[in-house]
Amino acid sequence: SKGLQIRVQGLDEAQEFYELESKADGQLLLSDVFRRINLIESDYFGLEFQNLQMNWVWLDPSKLIVKQVRRPMNTLFRLSVKFFPPDPGQLQEEFTRYLFSLQIKRDLLDGRLSCTENTAALLASHLVQSEIGDYDDLADREFLKMNKLLPCQEHVQEKIMELHRRHTGQTPAESDFQVLEIARKLEMFGVRFHPAADREGTKINLAVAHMGLQVFQGHTKINTFNWSKIRKLSFKRKRFLIKLHPEVHGPHQDTLEFLMGSRDQCKIFWKNCVEHHSFFRLLDQPQPKSKAIFFSRGSSFRYSGRTQKQLVEYVRDSGLRRTPYQRRNSKIR
Repeated sequence: SKGLQIRVQGLDEAQEFYELESKADGQLLLSDVFRRINLIESDYFGLEFQNLQMNWVWLDPSKLIVKQVRRPMNTLFRLSVKFFPPDPGQLQEEFTRYLFSLQIKRDLLDGRLSCTENTAALLASHLVQSEIGDYDDLADREFLKMNKLLPCQEHVQEKIMELHRRHTGQTPAESDFQVLEIARKLEMFGVRFHPAADREGTKINLAVAHMGLQVFQGHTKINTFNWSKIRKLSFKRKRFLIKLHPEVHGPHQDTLEFLMGSRDQCKIFWKNCVEHHSFFRLLDQPQPKSKAIFFSRGSSFRYSGRTQKQLVEYVRDSGLRRTPYQRRNSKIR
């Protein structure tokens, strides 16, 4: 049978091709990508692609690629950060922090990481330092002319350069760390919106993070449900249901209901919640056959990777260290 040729875009925007057999599952492609870039802390990352509704969805490692993607040969997969830890200090490898800073760079440009103009300029100034080194008026202007870092860049260019001047002597690795330190304090750090409506029909956005579920109105967070407050998550057709422990809301309103655009969107968000809960809350990998009490209805999906605790221990105890890596010079966009 004919094989698959899959196109994957890295976080540095470079695209590479991978040859796989036609019956390959998602894990095979993920393993190939991680092996080629020698990524040790790989469990923080995933591959995403746009489905027929043009929503970005994660490639499921446990299923055949051809069962998830209608035309894999014509689909662009992109490497992205899937799990954002609350503290970048938990990332043990310099290379992992570099990839995280590239994700922040992507989110800034896409307008996903909304923040004040000053914060955006500060983040951009550290990105410039990591890419071209110490401040130089001509080099800065040329770089910022050829590389778009912010949607409103022309507006704050002088501010970016003024801030860049202060970072003299900072290494690329230190710049990456600064980018992560600033970004992690932002409300929108690592947030991926899933549009929904509440019982009154008010448009809101749901998101999942290391600590639990978040509810946004516009870009303002209006509620957080920590994992410890949630008894069960489920979905029924277009309805996404959060069952809380009775002591959280009193006995009268222990189930919150949100309406999403379709059953598919509900399921995509539900799977995302399963993975985040497993990765950040469980100590060990969930057993394939174990019955999930926390999640129910509509799917037998289980998270299949390592938990964050296992990953941290693995990197610490294995003695694995990656070979020095080459930072790509920024390309013209």
